[in-house]
Amino acid sequence: MAHFAEIDENNKVLRVLVVPDEYENDGQTYLAETIGLGGTWIKTSYNGKIKNKYAGVGYLYDEDLDAFIIAKPYDSWVRDGLGWKAPKPQPAQNYLWNEETQNWYESIDEDQSV
Repeated sequence: MAHFAEIDENNKVLRVLVVPDEYENDGQTYLAETIGLGGTWIKTSYNGKIKNKYAGVGYLYDEDLDAFIIAKPYDSWVRDGLGWKAPKPQPAQNYLWNEETQNWYESIDEDQSV
């Protein structure tokens, strides 16, 4: 089975559907015309070997890079190749971003708390 992501006019993924094996090479036509769903469909795969990663609802399709990228995690972050970059570097692995304060804060692992 092959997977195809429908994208809107802003290249945002709306949904991902499975097509039968016999239509794997022409899923765009199968979904848009044969089934009658219309739209623009881009092939994706669970293993990330096609278009960088498996497309998810809300992801973006970058035509220039021919790749799916995750949705922008925070308004303040900017594109950095196939990902996103915070306005400030992450100080360590166990820090999380706070969009309101525009800063990183240390995450406490419940298993390590005393």
